[in-house]
Amino acid sequence: MPGAWAQPVVNWRTTLDPAVFAQASREHRYVLLDLEAVWCHWCHVMDQQTYVDPQVAALIARHYLAVRVDQDADPALAARYGDWGWPATIVFAPDGQELVKRRGFLPPPAMASLLQAIVDDPTPGPSVRPQEPLTPPPAGGLDDPLRARLAATVEQLYDAAHGGFGDGQKFLDADAMEWLFVRAQTGDAQAAARIRQTLDANRALLDGVWGGVFQYSENPDWTHPHYEKIMSYQAGDLRLYALAWAYEHRTADLEAAQAIEAYLRDFLRAPDGAFYTSQDADLDARTPGADYYALPDAARRARGLPKIDTHLYARDNGWAIGALCRLADTTGEDQPLRMAEAAARWVVAHRRLSGGGFAHGARDPDGPYLADTLAMGEAFLDLYRATGERDWLTRAQAAGDFIAAHFTAPDLGFVSAVPHPAPGALASMVRDVQENGAATRFFARLAYPTGAQRFRILAEHGLRFLVAYARAHPEAFLPTVLLADWEVGHAPVHFTVVGAKDDPAAAALQRAARAYPAMNLWVDWWDPRREPSPTPDIRYPHLARAAAFVCTERACSSPLFDPAQLASTAQRLARAGQR
Repeated sequence: MPGAWAQPVVNWRTTLDPAVFAQASREHRYVLLDLEAVWCHWCHVMDQQTYVDPQVAALIARHYLAVRVDQDADPALAARYGDWGWPATIVFAPDGQELVKRRGFLPPPAMASLLQAIVDDPTPGPSVRPQEPLTPPPAGGLDDPLRARLAATVEQLYDAAHGGFGDGQKFLDADAMEWLFVRAQTGDAQAAARIRQTLDANRALLDGVWGGVFQYSENPDWTHPHYEKIMSYQAGDLRLYALAWAYEHRTADLEAAQAIEAYLRDFLRAPDGAFYTSQDADLDARTPGADYYALPDAARRARGLPKIDTHLYARDNGWAIGALCRLADTTGEDQPLRMAEAAARWVVAHRRLSGGGFAHGARDPDGPYLADTLAMGEAFLDLYRATGERDWLTRAQAAGDFIAAHFTAPDLGFVSAVPHPAPGALASMVRDVQENGAATRFFARLAYPTGAQRFRILAEHGLRFLVAYARAHPEAFLPTVLLADWEVGHAPVHFTVVGAKDDPAAAALQRAARAYPAMNLWVDWWDPRREPSPTPDIRYPHLARAAAFVCTERACSSPLFDPAQLASTAQRLARAGQR
């Protein structure tokens, strides 16, 4: 087919399981893992050039068992080898010991040389290092010197000339941006300016025709996109632009958020309401993304669509649901919330596991994975804030209990999955820093307003891992640790609306509460006629009309009846708590 991707001649297996290593042992072969992404330009180039090379193919056929895994399909492998891809090339001895790890595209001569070198000398190379043991820290969060050191690293890596962080590839680093939002809401004017600068620069990565955001810019000026459209970036950017709209009501931020929402609706939404995973960077081998995405709508459609990965993963749906809820909260629009609810219902119907957890896809050979239940637990909290419906909170708590039962590491933090069934290095547990940051924040969100001590303990368990990791890597870029430490140590801005769910006055108060600009926001809507109080330790008065109450770090308000009063009252209480 003209323009189609070349088909590699390698005999690929699709599962990295004990049978592969048993066969490798019997046949005295090595195991080659190609951990790829279906949307990845350089993965396609590896197929186009490297794996069709006769010397490479002959070496693999003679000495290796080749396994190809889509990293989106296996979050545990993605967490283990995320620093090495995509594509990531990992070579194992028959006993599962890692021999070599390589990052990115390997041209044919380099791959052939690597494969032959392993045959000649099958000892682990310098890329293979033992896992560092972590020393459990004292109870509590970051100490002041370490917190200041981590914050200084984030500060130093900000690119004042172009926006964003670092001097290489540019994209919205969600954790770093959220840390700026934390600083901005405490009155840091420089953080607020950096948010504006970075969000403005990132608009160069938005597709001006179909909406959606490209993965990243190769250069620091934001103008050299890699054209993949991946759910993690769609959801992260949508959430950040929606937050920015809540904070400053800049039209450009709202338009960016709505452009991403439109792309999710028109391209990544399945007919039954769930969300697909990604869209490829290129149309085919002859039409790279730079050429294709320069075309207008009609010309693009005449040539066909870049491939959409139509897998329906709980993790990716959870990310989309949370971002759409935040957009609905800040704008008051119903459409993004309806989309979020439809996706959540689909995931509950098709990916739910016994005990409150979630499968990744229709088939999970190495699951379940932390990422899916965590993303859906976060999504349920966002749906609860957006709707006030208690069932979503119940599901979030069940997800938390499932994580506690299946993914709690015995010493510190949370593991990405149960140990892999394959031998050697794959049998060791994986604790991903980003996942542990998200899990710690999730449990902190659950613990504060519900008063559930078990979730507070889990938040602290996750935070101790993050602190231990930060102590071992004090110069690392770790905004996720700063965020988790802050959220464990600070109560959310907490609104409670008391009034009937069919009362327009109560609904107006709830909409105003949801729109409040806070990184960590909790909204209860209590209908005394039909449900128990959401916070049993707090007694709200029964009033003749709907009212709202707001509590910040150290103070709570009197009943509020006018939606316009909610934001100013919360800000006044927050300022009082900071003094």
